[in-house]
Amino acid sequence: MKITVVSRSGREVVKGGLELNDSATVADLQEAIHKRTKKFYPSRQRLTLPITPGSKERATVLNYKKSLKDYSDGNSDKITVVLKDLGPQVSYRTLFFFEYLGPLILYPVFYFFPVYKYFGYNEERVIRPVQTYAMYYWCFHYFKRIMETFFVHRFSHATSPLSNVFRNCAYYWTFGAYIAYYVNHPLYTPVSDLQMKIGFGFGLICQVANFYCHILLKNLRSPDGGGGYQIPSGFLFNIVTCANYTTEIYQWLGFNIATQTVAGYVFLAVATSIMTNWALAKHRRLRKLFDGKDGRPKYPRRWVILPPFL
Repeated sequence: MKITVVSRSGREVVKGGLELNDSATVADLQEAIHKRTKKFYPSRQRLTLPITPGSKERATVLNYKKSLKDYSDGNSDKITVVLKDLGPQVSYRTLFFFEYLGPLILYPVFYFFPVYKYFGYNEERVIRPVQTYAMYYWCFHYFKRIMETFFVHRFSHATSPLSNVFRNCAYYWTFGAYIAYYVNHPLYTPVSDLQMKIGFGFGLICQVANFYCHILLKNLRSPDGGGGYQIPSGFLFNIVTCANYTTEIYQWLGFNIATQTVAGYVFLAVATSIMTNWALAKHRRLRKLFDGKDGRPKYPRRWVILPPFL
């Protein structure tokens, strides 16, 4: 089979094209492109079929598991594919590890070390119980996240653009330092003992629930990250589409009830906004896929992310 590889502008990416056997898969084509170009390793490639100029249809993305024959017209031994360079990539485990490592390291720095003297506070600092519990709660959360990244999560995409490492690290590391600064501040005023216990107790229950949600999501995917979309079910997923986001948000609500800082609530508001957008998109996608037509199951009526509000 003769494969012509072009860029989106129509320029030939692999001079002279490629010759592959009739049983070749898209993955074989990606490896062949890599051998000829060196720069475009498989995870950096996005291969699509050409679209007719002026057409409003979206380009068909080639699935690496499928045979190239599936994308030909059936009678031709020639095929043209369009290559989009996705840029430098990193694995999702690398991305998540570094974005979670920052808050895990930065928060204890504000707790254990006399950093506040550099901000003009030279008096002796008294560490209150809520500050100690908050530090343990925070570190447990991000340690859990790192462990889940390596031992629980299965990813539908193997890699992410390298630029996301810098963006995500800026988000997590900045908020980590911002919250740690105010919760551990020498002038910090703690809430009542009862409010602290309610906040941390509720938050820890949500952390455990969040872990169980991630286990359920893991079981929806095959070990290679495939399996396609499925209707999540079990535990909180029976009533909420994105129960993993729900428990993530509510565990930070518990933390903020216990610590009560403006910085913490700003982080909660931003994180809730981001996860709500993700949840709405996923909910719409699942309802579109599982519409009850042509033998497909119908997606059940559920909350999207924040019962009893959304």
